[in-house]
Amino acid sequence: MATERQVNKPEKTKLPPVAALSALEAAAEVAELHRQIRRHDILYHQKDAPEISDAAYDALRRRLEEIEQAFPALAAKDSPTQNVGARPAREFAKVRHTVPMLSLANSFSDEDVTDFVARVRKFLLLPETAKLELLAEPKIDGLSCSLRYEKGILVKAATRGDGEEGEDVTLNIKTISSIPQKIPKDAPEILEVRGEVYITRRDFEKLNKTQEAVGEKIFANPRNAAAGSLRQLDPRITAQRPLRFFGYALGEVSKDISSSQDGIRQKLAKWGFEVPEPAAVVDSAEKLLKFHAKIYEERPTIAYDLDGVVYKVDSLDYQKRLGFISRSPRWATAHKFPAEQAETILHKIVIQVGRTGTLTPVAELEPINVGGVIVSRATLHNEDEMTRKDIRAGDYVIIQRAGDVIPQVVRSLPEKRKKSSKPFVFPDHCPDCGSRAVREEGEVAKRCTGGLVCPAQAVERLRHFVSRLAFDIEGLGDKIIREFWDEKWLKTPGDIFRLAKYADILKEREGWGEQSVINLLEAIEERRTISLERFIYALGIRQVGQATAKKLAQRYENLENLLSQMKECKDREGEAFQALMDIEDIGPAVAEDVVNFFAEPHNQRVIKDLQSELTIKNYERPKTAQSPVTGKTVIFTGTLSKMGREEAKAQAESLGAKIGSSVSKNTDYVIAGEDAGSKLKKARELGVRILSEDEWLGIIQ
Repeated sequence: MATERQVNKPEKTKLPPVAALSALEAAAEVAELHRQIRRHDILYHQKDAPEISDAAYDALRRRLEEIEQAFPALAAKDSPTQNVGARPAREFAKVRHTVPMLSLANSFSDEDVTDFVARVRKFLLLPETAKLELLAEPKIDGLSCSLRYEKGILVKAATRGDGEEGEDVTLNIKTISSIPQKIPKDAPEILEVRGEVYITRRDFEKLNKTQEAVGEKIFANPRNAAAGSLRQLDPRITAQRPLRFFGYALGEVSKDISSSQDGIRQKLAKWGFEVPEPAAVVDSAEKLLKFHAKIYEERPTIAYDLDGVVYKVDSLDYQKRLGFISRSPRWATAHKFPAEQAETILHKIVIQVGRTGTLTPVAELEPINVGGVIVSRATLHNEDEMTRKDIRAGDYVIIQRAGDVIPQVVRSLPEKRKKSSKPFVFPDHCPDCGSRAVREEGEVAKRCTGGLVCPAQAVERLRHFVSRLAFDIEGLGDKIIREFWDEKWLKTPGDIFRLAKYADILKEREGWGEQSVINLLEAIEERRTISLERFIYALGIRQVGQATAKKLAQRYENLENLLSQMKECKDREGEAFQALMDIEDIGPAVAEDVVNFFAEPHNQRVIKDLQSELTIKNYERPKTAQSPVTGKTVIFTGTLSKMGREEAKAQAESLGAKIGSSVSKNTDYVIAGEDAGSKLKKARELGVRILSEDEWLGIIQ
């Protein structure tokens, strides 16, 4: 999502390996990644004004995924890794996707692609001799869109939005000549075609010349032009734009049209849809890489913008078995193209304070165009990294927009350094509140000791509370929260729901107006009813991300029970604490953070205040997940023969079961494969029901 726009917020630069992070440092970095990704989601999906490239955005997500894999407790349900895009803009009617429109996981190296193929084989328990075919096709840099046909007639079109809900752009889509208004009678009665709206490079150049001639906005790139054109409120404007559509996937269908991904492509082409070309079905990682190299070489001659190649398992039966992980399918990946480097000047190093008090050095750069994006700030992460690279204010530095962490300061150029240059002295006090900044043993960053008296931390906590994956209050962005904080209108989360008393003052303030205030207050009122899992996540408990918040909600079901059980958890040897530890991915460190949070008097007051303002809904289990094992706690141990353990877990969760991490008297079933060890022994000691793989399959089938 490249465009030549000023980057106003710091982006990630070179970071230490995830394995070197402590739990506290990981939690701090995850919070910062959440904030950055959500901001860029809104810029990209709602405002069509992205500030960073696709490569930069993908790198932020990849870093977050790596941390969540190393620290599972941080993988929250509302994590950007488990959601797609941003909420729909207010101007368009909303469309609920019957089948979620998910995004793809990314690969940035040959090794990533090889690992992807290996993971698929392992999940499916395919031996090396078994054939595995994969479809490779270009990844178009456009705007994702879904077209719904009923009885052969185009009846609805929607953008991806947040993956669950998009914007109704039906009237605009019907102006695109390459999209069939009707499809043949042999198509299913209900057919949802998914693909990409785009503009060719040649048409893009013509469009900008026309825009310039009439004094209108000049678009930064074809993707931005396509998005802006499709999201016009007046379809007549869209009709004047040279939009096209590639179809490459299906959403809801009333009957199958093929047994393979390539077969779907062929059917779509037969019915009048354009499909991405060239494409190929291959049977190895090596052949995928050769295809990628070929497309990269031919990229300048292809009529439309690409940012990589997509690989999909061709068999739809295999796709069904592989299923999904959070926001992306296990059976596909996007292999991105390599990035660029540029040289610029690092003018100044400043210190920012995060939600958990982490002090992060940020480089203020001479703005430089790197891969089509103007970069002006980059996070230097911590004191050790700066020292290792010997980065100083005034240095000429090499900036790289690489796949892993982007943008990153690759190195400084000491040969261009002034003789008067001095190393940066990291502060030992917080720049926001003046409290001591300490670096505890084993930590890689200093942390402000001011806690809630530190304005920076308090504001960051409020930002987290209203973030998209928490309360998702539209209109309460970073700038507004800081404004209300400075006015002393907003000090605790509960104050958000009492902002109406300042409405008259706010209406008279520059930049607001009556309608802006009404919109904000309506957005707040819409969030007075909240699900338990979102509420837990919004509290900002250390090491509790979206996935862990959901698991807590599943286990305790309502807030009253959660609070009661947390009181019982004061006894670390009691049943309540053991039950908390039994929740998958909640180990001793996470359990301690959860219990300590609810034991803190200040947090108790915040929660009590929120209870007086909100309706916190009990956890609702998915209606589609009713089965003989719904609500049961299940543990798999040993080697399974009919399917891989990860596939077995995914299947159990899809049926409503809870996957445990350790055997206790709260465990319902232990499914024991070959060479089962200590968990099997523990189950026998506690009298937990033990099932063979065949017995388990007999129950769930």
